Amino acid sequence: MGQEEVRALVEAAKAASQAAYAPYSRFRVGAAALDEHGRVHVGCNVENASYGLSVCAERNAVFAMVAAGGRRLVAMAVYTPTQEVTTPCGACRQVMMEFGKGARVVCACDSTDVMDLDTKDLLPFAFVLD
Repeated sequence: MGQEEVRALVEAAKAASQAAYAPYSRFRVGAAALDEHGRVHVGCNVENASYGLSVCAERNAVFAMVAAGGRRLVAMAVYTPTQEVTTPCGACRQVMMEFGKGARVVCACDSTDVMDLDTKDLLPFAFVLD
């Protein structure tokens, strides 16, 4: 993946964050998942008054990918409206690993900071079935 493709994926994640439903945390997260067919699927966080029913942007993007027929996560961009990079939660890391062992994960924010990892870096001892 070249720099232009990474930049486009980050921009898709940033745009998705604008659709977030975050009345409780006011923390609007966007994610963009690139599948094995070269398609981009976006997701945003959706909160609920019963906090356990909330769903993160990363999982929503992966689930949208699966719903569209994608089965392998190639790359994921995550955008948070912060000055420092924020990485995905544990549940999202596990879901991303399920569909993308070794997938590239780019975390971006409002500053120029970017964290460029892969799913194995985020979750080195993942629960996986092979």
